[in-house]
Amino acid sequence: MHTPDSSAGRSGCLIDHTSPAGCPVTERAAAFDPFEDEYQQDPPEYLRWSREQEPVFFSPKLGYWVVTRYDDIKAIFRDNITFSPSIALEKITPTGEEANAVLSSYNYAMNRTLVNEDEPAHMARRRVLMEPFTPEALKHHEPIVRQLAREYVDRFIDDGQADLVDQMLWEVPLTVALHFLGVPEEDMDLLRKYSIAHTVNTWGRPKPEEQVAVAHAVGNFWQLAGKILEKMRIDPSGPGWMKYGIRKQADYPDVVTDSYLHSMMMAGIVAAHETTANAAANALKILLQHPTAWREICEDPSLLPNAVEESLRHNGSVAAWRRLVTKGVRIGGIDIAAGSKLLIVMSSANHDERHFEDPDLVDIRRDNSSEHLTFGYGAHQCMGKNLARMELQIFLEELTKRLPHMRLCEQKFTYVPNTSFRGPEHVRVEWDPALNPERANPRLLDTNSPVRIGEPSRHAISRSVVVAGMTQLTDDIVRLRLTSPDGRALPRWMPGAHIDVECGSPEMSRQYSLCGDPDDTQGLEIAVLRESDSRGGSIWIHDNLKVGDRLKIRGPRNHFRFDESVKRAIFVAGGIGITPIIAMALRAKRLGIDYEIHYSGRARKTMACVDELWAIHGGRMHVYAKDEGRRCDLTALLSTPMADTAIFACGPTRMLESLESCCADWPDDAVRFEHFYSTIGTLDPAKEHAFEAELKDSGIVITVAADQTLLAALRAANIDVQSDCLEGLCGSCEVRVLSGQVDHRDVVLTRAERDESSKMMSCCSRAVGGKLVLEL
Repeated sequence: MHTPDSSAGRSGCLIDHTSPAGCPVTERAAAFDPFEDEYQQDPPEYLRWSREQEPVFFSPKLGYWVVTRYDDIKAIFRDNITFSPSIALEKITPTGEEANAVLSSYNYAMNRTLVNEDEPAHMARRRVLMEPFTPEALKHHEPIVRQLAREYVDRFIDDGQADLVDQMLWEVPLTVALHFLGVPEEDMDLLRKYSIAHTVNTWGRPKPEEQVAVAHAVGNFWQLAGKILEKMRIDPSGPGWMKYGIRKQADYPDVVTDSYLHSMMMAGIVAAHETTANAAANALKILLQHPTAWREICEDPSLLPNAVEESLRHNGSVAAWRRLVTKGVRIGGIDIAAGSKLLIVMSSANHDERHFEDPDLVDIRRDNSSEHLTFGYGAHQCMGKNLARMELQIFLEELTKRLPHMRLCEQKFTYVPNTSFRGPEHVRVEWDPALNPERANPRLLDTNSPVRIGEPSRHAISRSVVVAGMTQLTDDIVRLRLTSPDGRALPRWMPGAHIDVECGSPEMSRQYSLCGDPDDTQGLEIAVLRESDSRGGSIWIHDNLKVGDRLKIRGPRNHFRFDESVKRAIFVAGGIGITPIIAMALRAKRLGIDYEIHYSGRARKTMACVDELWAIHGGRMHVYAKDEGRRCDLTALLSTPMADTAIFACGPTRMLESLESCCADWPDDAVRFEHFYSTIGTLDPAKEHAFEAELKDSGIVITVAADQTLLAALRAANIDVQSDCLEGLCGSCEVRVLSGQVDHRDVVLTRAERDESSKMMSCCSRAVGGKLVLEL
């Protein structure tokens, strides 16, 4: 058994408390109280001491073990058998006899819901009721969300001040929730009162004199939910999740029962409404508290999806969940007995520096923001996550477009005291109506940014750069120097990295290797070959760009990383494939690594940077220009493996295929390629077969049809997977494979990685046989 350290680093002495495991309880653990204002204001900061010193501790005040680190909490979510969700909706503060009698008088009989149901019943119901939550189904709700956001902002746009919660962020998500559920928009004020009471009743600490009033509100909420459900039963046709559930009941009466529908009606209103309302209020508060981030999303709406993810990470509306331990288990070095109760604080996990770099920083370009645990993870991940993402993106778009000059008023933010759901009760803002952009440009209201749902926005985080310089290297190759518009440093990168450049529109994005100096943080350099038979990106750059123009880029990203541990490096480049090699060779020279460069091209005048490279590398540089009668004999050069040597190659497909053939006897990881193009053709169903993918963490099995990619099937099942190129080039859609043989079709993985089959690119690769098991 592990005994918590009681050193001075833990705030000193122990008090007279012991945990159920018999361990002494530290002073801070004994003092932990999630109903205090300090926790309500900032749970991650309140629990910083725990993340750093005591990540699993027993709280005598709650009677719960508290877990605060990312990896521990994700592991708990992943195993919903050992860590049962059955207590998720249990009252954290037991009510008195009088309040219980009040609830009984309303025939209150809240049953299990998707949130707190164990297997096998949970997954059976989740499968039956999932379809309305899929990205494709949610697209139908976008018009009503946009309409409501527009109408509510219209009401206060000329006032110069507003309480965003009272005047927009509470009522719009409630209306959207009712619309999603198929509920008439009646008694909205009453529903607002009832949903708050439900939160206090379940996760709060109402005083004895408050419990009776709360019980009456909850009882009324229960009866109202039942009346609404009965109205729906009369005619269950038409849209709405509850009507969908009633229709499904006819097919699955043992899965979708009467009591279950009644409980889900009540829980669904709270789940679809309150968490989104709080998330929106949290997002506006945190972004307005960081003016640079607010200005950037005002100027660049493409940043909105990741701003939403970063807001959910930094200041999420679901701070914690509860779990019941069903068997003895060890968490974070602590032995936890069966029957123990856990409070898992996701808001603390989302600030764990072991997973998120500089976690207290609000970084709307953070590339792993979407890995937050605010929506949970695995089998019990929030089904409505993508509806919430849609609403938040649209709310932020409407407000940044119409009120970019909005600012927070001086105020103290207050919260409804409870362990789990949090959002400010008021967000008061002010602005000068005379500066409203639509007064000068009414057409501003005619444009909308695309909503990204069904996937996190990692690797799709654009930043604006200025074309600071353009140098013509050859007749058809131009080098661009890109700098930050405000002069700030750009992200650091390693040799082999590339960026994605939007060539006129987000729909035409092209990848270009970085060819500058990795130590230069003030600019990024790429070289672009004009290709007349390409898809148009290079032509757009050559014909349209000029110095001073702005571009949107994503990255840097690196799937062709230079291994700095090698003793000797051989760089092989063909044509424009020299670009990533430029930075690699420079790095090798600085590190004192033995290296040589073999650079081939049609003619010396078409080969970029030859003189520049010769000046730096001298005799280590070998040029093979076809018009000079020189040809690189790859077989003679590389057919015999060399000890402690790695080959890094980039160039045309034929060159790389020839290189791969002549290096067949080299160790698997000694030869690394960067491809210009994907070799994937259009998916031909006649040549493919369907297969199953078991998602181990989510507890479901999906079928990937012969005419469907694994990525498409995952998204249709509401599973988050990042993606970008959809061609097997960029590596962003990688998923972990636990078992099954993979038919690899990407150009990212090395030969050894393919043979190991522990990961695959979901946009293109498939199963060799009938089934794969994935860590999703």
